[in-house]
Amino acid sequence: MSEVTKSKSSELSEETIKKLIEKAIEMLDFSYVPYSHFHVGAALLSKDEKAPLKIYGGCNIENAAYGPTNCAERTAFFKAVSEGILNFAAIAVVGGPEDSAGKAVIEDFCPPCGVCRQVMAEFCKKDFKIILAKSTSDYKIFTLDQLLPESFSLE
Repeated sequence: MSEVTKSKSSELSEETIKKLIEKAIEMLDFSYVPYSHFHVGAALLSKDEKAPLKIYGGCNIENAAYGPTNCAERTAFFKAVSEGILNFAAIAVVGGPEDSAGKAVIEDFCPPCGVCRQVMAEFCKKDFKIILAKSTSDYKIFTLDQLLPESFSLE
């Protein structure tokens, strides 16, 4: 977990976006993917007016039974929620297949699955930012409402 400097604006600074993508890429190394060989890393940014903003990393963790498998995005959310954090600004997600050495190769954007989008809807407002990245300079930003319109939520 790392901290970022607060911005007075509700928009994400280029520096914050870069830090989130870097953390998501770092998390690829922790993926446990003996079945799919597809690594996913995520970096979730907290949003709290009274405390420093923090980044929570997550990776995908597979299981032979598949049902207990957990996505990187949900790993990051559950880690943060288990520490009492319930407000979030953004998440960066990266992913790709592994090469012959077992390292992730980011070839394309890696959008969250439907279950992860629904978890985001539980904890985030519709303007929550989802950053899909190939690198720190090649990324797209979506709002939760764009990726999951008409979702089930507290609203």
